Amino acid sequence: MKLYATSIPQALPTWATVISNNAGLIEVEINDKDPDFHSIIEELSTEIEPGVIGVKASDLCLVLSIEMVDNSEENHLENEI
Repeated sequence: MKLYATSIPQALPTWATVISNNAGLIEVEINDKDPDFHSIIEELSTEIEPGVIGVKASDLCLVLSIEMVDNSEENHLENEI
């Protein structure tokens, strides 16, 4: 699994690795098979919508102190054009 961030802490968990850092866009690869990652996922799991259990990317990024790339403004602008 990969996350794209604009900022990350200096120390990432062992299951997270920076793949690239180009022009302020940081690509972080998550080893989703790591047991430590699974324990965080279990802690963060919630009902996202009726009958669907999962973890919101924003919640995961908050715990990791990662600022996720937010392209909602781009999507909003594209929908208006």
